[in-house]
Amino acid sequence: MKTVTKLAIGLASGLTLQVHAEVLTRDNGAPVGNNQHSTTAGPNGATLLQDVHLIQKLQRFARERIPERVVHARGTGAYGEFEVTRAIPELTSASLFAEKGKKTPVFVRFSTVIHGLHSPETLRDPRGFATKFYTDQGNWDLVGNNLPVFFIRDAIKFPDMVHSLKPSPVNNMQDPNRVFDFMSQDPASTHMLTQVYSDLGTPASYRKMDGFGVHAYKFVNPKGEVHYVKFNWRSQQGISSLDQDQVAKVQGQDFNHLTRDLYGAIEAGDAPKWDLAIQIIKPTQLNDFTYHPLDPTKIWEGVPEQKIGTMTLNRMPDNFFQETEQAAFAPANLVPGIEPSEDRLLQGRMFAYSDTQFYRLGANHQQLPVNRPLVAVISNNQDGAMNMGNTQSNVNYEPSSQAPKAVLEQARAVATPLQGTVQQLGIEKTDNFSQAGNFYRALDSKGKANLVRNLAADLGAVRDNAVKHKMLAHFYKADSDYGIALTRAVKGDEQRVKQIATQL
Repeated sequence: MKTVTKLAIGLASGLTLQVHAEVLTRDNGAPVGNNQHSTTAGPNGATLLQDVHLIQKLQRFARERIPERVVHARGTGAYGEFEVTRAIPELTSASLFAEKGKKTPVFVRFSTVIHGLHSPETLRDPRGFATKFYTDQGNWDLVGNNLPVFFIRDAIKFPDMVHSLKPSPVNNMQDPNRVFDFMSQDPASTHMLTQVYSDLGTPASYRKMDGFGVHAYKFVNPKGEVHYVKFNWRSQQGISSLDQDQVAKVQGQDFNHLTRDLYGAIEAGDAPKWDLAIQIIKPTQLNDFTYHPLDPTKIWEGVPEQKIGTMTLNRMPDNFFQETEQAAFAPANLVPGIEPSEDRLLQGRMFAYSDTQFYRLGANHQQLPVNRPLVAVISNNQDGAMNMGNTQSNVNYEPSSQAPKAVLEQARAVATPLQGTVQQLGIEKTDNFSQAGNFYRALDSKGKANLVRNLAADLGAVRDNAVKHKMLAHFYKADSDYGIALTRAVKGDEQRVKQIATQL
């Protein structure tokens, strides 16, 4: 129980105002007697070790920081709800989609991907769009970005990709020479580079950007039937981005513009909304495309979207650290009726994201309020740092005749046919360039000019001519006009670019 005391504050008029104030306490709840002066041995003596309040304040201050996320370090969170507008029980046994009008609480964390915790929100970067659904079957995390594709298609390349994008280990500065040295060795990055160097890479508002699950997942219905699915958030506020000139202006005025815009709208009662649309294909359709549909560097062109619900964000967190910073998302947090696909990048993320949270927050991070499921957690997991559970049973194992626990047959993994041999090879249908070209051609004239301008600013700084011309050949292969415009912008050799392109 909070202790409240009356303080008498003298006013300039000579009147006394009675103010009710909460009593400051230490972490054990004991009241603090003095928060201005340390306990000393007399007026000139040393500070005493017995000053518990002083020692605790310094101890806690020294431990305020937990490990920063390696990626998605800077984030902005908000609470809300998801409402089903079209039930899809024929596609999935996930209960949150079972009935029209059903509402599920959510927490969303928007973020920048590469830059650090206190970096400006104006910097070019993919933007994270992670949604935690507190469903009646447990928590489901849909962890995605504002762009529908990614740089790589295999998780084994993820650490190297991030290292190239992060600051140099020698001088601690980001360097396009390092970025394009890596990307030039992987033509699959062409599509993502084209998207992130468009104005979509510098959004004007978190409210005014789409979100994508990027990966394909599996829907499994009560009959055990499987469909592959992609999840796409479509902003009801429209899309708004900044060009280079606008970025420079905004950064000089307010480098927290994305957070300020989102929270300002919520506080004003202008709750932002996104429609959740899905794309569905059958397992028998996996070979019907010129690319592999489970390749995260590809979008599903020609596959129609169908809206199934709307998400509204209407409440800010009460405390940034306790909620937004400690929010732990992982693609491994799935519910019955939703399973991972064989996407090689997703398969790696299934492990890596959960492991990251174990490292940052500890084994019991899902007991924190922002991560805690609304349903009862009944597991045999035990102990560990910061365990806030209330285990009362003597049986912490299974099976047991003393305290038997049931399993849900419907939650069992779907039977997936397998063939082939153990291998360590790339996928056959790479098609590294065509969708990047389609994206470029879909831009208006200003969008194309801005993309070339944005890319040229970094690619033009690359000192290695071989790397520069290989990258130019990738973009030329995507679209010849795109490649030539970029080559001229960085003063490259057009003939050399065309020659390299013929070998791709």
